Amino acid sequence: MTFGLQAALLLGVQLVLSPAAPTIPSNFFYRDYLNGHGDKGTGFSGVKLQVDSAQPTVFSVRGGNATVPCRFWLEPESSSPRRVRVKWSWRPAAGGHETDVLVAVGSRSRGFGAFRGRVQLRREFPGDATLLMTDLLLNDTGSYRCEVVDGLEDRSTSVYLELRGVVFPYQHPGGHYHLSFPAAQQACEEQDSTLATFPQLLRSWKEGLNWCNAGWLADGTVQYPITRPRAPCGGSGLAPGVRSYGRRHLHLHRFDVFCFSSSLQGKVYYLQSSKMNLTDAQQACQEDGAQVAKVGQLYAAWKLTGLDHCDAGWLADGSVRYPISSPRRNCGPPEPGVHSFGFPPPQHKHGVYCYKSSDR
Repeated sequence: MTFGLQAALLLGVQLVLSPAAPTIPSNFFYRDYLNGHGDKGTGFSGVKLQVDSAQPTVFSVRGGNATVPCRFWLEPESSSPRRVRVKWSWRPAAGGHETDVLVAVGSRSRGFGAFRGRVQLRREFPGDATLLMTDLLLNDTGSYRCEVVDGLEDRSTSVYLELRGVVFPYQHPGGHYHLSFPAAQQACEEQDSTLATFPQLLRSWKEGLNWCNAGWLADGTVQYPITRPRAPCGGSGLAPGVRSYGRRHLHLHRFDVFCFSSSLQGKVYYLQSSKMNLTDAQQACQEDGAQVAKVGQLYAAWKLTGLDHCDAGWLADGSVRYPISSPRRNCGPPEPGVHSFGFPPPQHKHGVYCYKSSDR
């Protein structure tokens, strides 16, 4: 009888230790089963494991917190205590392989990779496997899967985490269609942002983003949003929408890029001073305890805090732009947005937008 029970337990270990499970922390995951402390009412008891989430999508912002719901229960309820394993994993919004976020067995838990120190289980009531996340990063967007293992039973549910923010088109200082995919990634990072995902671009199109130049997205596709069809942008006979070139060669093909930025950990402001060249603008911000603002920071300030200023100013990439939330005469186009004068010669004189982090 003892031999039979051990064999069943070892079979359960082998099933759980499938190639899909991580190999490094397996000691932590399964030590209790190997030591004979697993639930003796596994899979054959007629008890069914159920896992559910209260909502399919959770919204937050960069630097904020997120509560990703998940709960599990047994049908019928079990009177004896059961020791389950809870595993959270993450699939990036751009696609790719799942990455381990957190694993908990009993009262113990462990975070992994970039999530370590930023995630924990809530455990407000029996069966509460809700994931609490702090200090969210721009790239935390994606699908989070809550998997619960009770003996031989395995159930899961998924929740999508979406960060609120702003999508903006960006081009190389040399002009349109100069960026390979790796260069597009770098360009967004240098502007305090990340490559936009298709859901983010689609949401921005629904909010009115209208841009005729095609740009890279995080999944390696090239697309562009059109709200007002016209001849130079695919033809006036096509319906409005997000138009796609499909997947392009990541290194050979060149396009612009759509970047995504979220809430700021500081403040963007126009420095009230005389007009100056780019070098003097950099020094002026430094003397004010700040730095020249990046493009993503200016867009985030415009979109999320309503920054509105009619004077054009230098930004860190050498471009000159200005944010308009309330369009008016003598302040550019009739639509709100961040308007650009491109990349003028650095010796030209303009104002400057500075960024001062909250740490200061």
